[in-house]
Amino acid sequence: MSNAAAESSRTEGAASTSGNSSRFERFEGTSGYIASRGLVDAVNCALALQRPLLVKGEPGTGKTLLAHHVAEGLGMPLDSWHIKSTSKAEDGLYVYDTVQRLNDARFGDGDVKDIRSYIRLGPLGRVFSAENREVLLIDEIDKADLEFPNDILRELDEMQFTVLETGDEVVAKKRPMVIITSNNEKELPDAFLRRCVFHFIDFPDVEQMREIVDVHHPQLEKNLLEQVLVKFYWLREQKELRKRPSTSELIDWITALLRAGANPAQLESEIPFMGALLKNEQDTRAIQEFTSRGGTPPRNFDELKGPRR
Repeated sequence: MSNAAAESSRTEGAASTSGNSSRFERFEGTSGYIASRGLVDAVNCALALQRPLLVKGEPGTGKTLLAHHVAEGLGMPLDSWHIKSTSKAEDGLYVYDTVQRLNDARFGDGDVKDIRSYIRLGPLGRVFSAENREVLLIDEIDKADLEFPNDILRELDEMQFTVLETGDEVVAKKRPMVIITSNNEKELPDAFLRRCVFHFIDFPDVEQMREIVDVHHPQLEKNLLEQVLVKFYWLREQKELRKRPSTSELIDWITALLRAGANPAQLESEIPFMGALLKNEQDTRAIQEFTSRGGTPPRNFDELKGPRR
């Protein structure tokens, strides 16, 4: 990092952590996202330390949505980098569009001598170049190969990189708020973890789930909500299931029930539209075998906690 860039980074960090609350961008949540106190604290810790926030948890627990609501809550633009198994670190910095340059050279369109016109900034490059501070979501980082997290360490630390084809330095004008999600599919390198603030999103308990459902279905009838939650948490406790239903699947299931005009009585002894909750044949078959043996799902939380559990 250049002396000027390092001094700018130190000055910005000092201003953010000097105790001047007017300069500290504090996240307090939004009306559309129910965040635990621990998660809110983790976001604010990452803001104060100016380090990436690494968020892990089961699929469907709102990791990706968090970035959208942090951006909303802080009044910042959001840029996203959705990681695939083929993603490379350089994809996030920039791409040199050699194909377009070759076509322009062949057909006489454009000034092929100006290499800069064929440089396309990636998500990291865009947030570094932004005039104002932005939120960057690096989504599902554990989908890439094992070396990928280490390959972006320097850029995340120094907030700058060099465009090799032109020699241009891209230096962050405002240090972005970086949120990284992981489904815990593979271990991340220790060197990478040391540079992050970490938070694991626990699966919501029943009371928190009521609040989450209320955000998406505010007019849901109380008895129907009770039956929905009893069946949902009962399914999650079945050890035979390979994939337990998630929060997002619960919201979809409620939508299907409402559109079909379902009532609480229907849900007392059956689970309609099970395909919205269970996503493979083994899990569906396991529940069907349970009911064919005369088993019935619990009708209320007392039964869920009792012998049927």
